[in-house]
Amino acid sequence: MKLKPLIFIIILISIAGCSEKEEPVKEEEGKIIVLMYHRIVNGQATNLYERSVDDFEGDLRYLQQNKINVISFNDLGSIITAGKMPQGNSAIITFDDGDHSWYTLVKPLLLEYKMNATFFLWTNMIGQNSFIQWNEVEEMSHYYTREGQRLFVFGSHTWSHTYLLQRKSEFSTMTEYIAFLDYELDESKKLIESHTPGQVITLSLPYGDGFEDPDIIAAAQRNGYKFVRTSKWGAISNPSLNLFAIPSLPILDSTTADEIGFYLGI
Repeated sequence: MKLKPLIFIIILISIAGCSEKEEPVKEEEGKIIVLMYHRIVNGQATNLYERSVDDFEGDLRYLQQNKINVISFNDLGSIITAGKMPQGNSAIITFDDGDHSWYTLVKPLLLEYKMNATFFLWTNMIGQNSFIQWNEVEEMSHYYTREGQRLFVFGSHTWSHTYLLQRKSEFSTMTEYIAFLDYELDESKKLIESHTPGQVITLSLPYGDGFEDPDIIAAAQRNGYKFVRTSKWGAISNPSLNLFAIPSLPILDSTTADEIGFYLGI
């Protein structure tokens, strides 16, 4: 009987403890990094723009282990429209030019890690030398998630992969220069659309030339593009981004996966 007061006190303390509600930990708004690859190779990379397949898989593993969400350019557009950065960090995976390794090495790894990517095609070289074939582009463009999202989207790296701004002085009139821009952007767009479902809305500037140039941006808009990825280094940290001047992080032969984390503030 003497133990009853003590038991009563313990019960009261337990009830008081249960009544206290813990505040949920608010996850901070993250950043978005656009990763720019070129050629993936078996064995050791032999030039600046190659990445060994082992290092590439290490990058994918780094994204996975650090809970970096892989998103698309359409997702990025929705984020900018909403005016609010998402919780946690995100990445957009992109490739430039059109190397055949996209089909043989990149596709299997992206499927294994369940990640999507955008591939920018130098269209007048497709099917030649070490470039990917159009039938392979067609096959890749028809991979969908269960939710109906295309895993592999193809964008334009222009028709001839030429300098868009530096060549401006070659043209006698502005009319001729505009016609040149329209050909490079429209011809490549139409060719890709003849081999893949949907519209081509993403453009990668060759050599990064013409970043934020109003004539090039106007040409992109006029020809139906909604996103222009540049070679300007950086991450996206606020929703006021100009979608026609998207920064990126070139992933080179000597880039470490930790550099991705550095730009994301990990």
